[in-house]
Amino acid sequence: MSTSIAMRPVARRLLKPARAQHIPPAFLLPSLLAPIQQKSSFSSTTSNLYPRDNNRERGVSTVRRTGLRQPLSVSKTPLPKPVLDPSKRSRVEVDEDHGLWDFFHSKEKPMNTPEEDFEHGRPWCVEELRGKSWEDLHALWWICCKERNRIATEAYERNRLEAGYGDSESERRNITVRRTQRAIKQVLTERYYSWQDAEVIAKNDPEVDLSGEGPTYTPTDFVEKYVPEEEVSLESGVKPEQDIPLEPEAKPEQKHSPTL
Repeated sequence: MSTSIAMRPVARRLLKPARAQHIPPAFLLPSLLAPIQQKSSFSSTTSNLYPRDNNRERGVSTVRRTGLRQPLSVSKTPLPKPVLDPSKRSRVEVDEDHGLWDFFHSKEKPMNTPEEDFEHGRPWCVEELRGKSWEDLHALWWICCKERNRIATEAYERNRLEAGYGDSESERRNITVRRTQRAIKQVLTERYYSWQDAEVIAKNDPEVDLSGEGPTYTPTDFVEKYVPEEEVSLESGVKPEQDIPLEPEAKPEQKHSPTL
């Protein structure tokens, strides 16, 4: 009885007709096909433009110390060794008049001490610079520029060494130099405005020619007419002064010495 019950599902499958073959829809057929290997390169540029260079040193790295794969012409040349003894070192000759020396206050040390930076005078005022010539103002301006370069060089060296001192004195010195430059600018600005005013006046002056042709200034002939003093006195209604005789000078009293 148990055997017949177990064989019923098997007999049922054998007696059923064969199932119809399942065919997927047409729009799913491309996804069921095997992928086709790409035959063209990813780049559109042909590979003939970038041929293999056949470099045997490709991959040699100094970071990973792979080294060279073949000896060079300088491989047997010994490398120079540093001289550790200061007495055996050769002194480098430097031009005493080199332009880079202007960036330092002294040739013996890279920067001044705070006491040396603090020793400076006051800035030039405008009243003092108004009497200076153009050459003097030009020379003073570049002296201030050189001084500011020295101050900036010392500030950079002080930060590099992490000295921790001298910043306040150096800044005060820099402010003094900048005030002098500001006064020079003010004097030059005043002279420029004065020159503009003079140019406007010269355009209306017949004796001045600003065309650039011929002399710039041509004074006109001026002869002062001589007028006698009598005519001047008659026109003004004032009589000429008469000669007044001077009184004779009083003689000093003579002191008689007592007779002995």
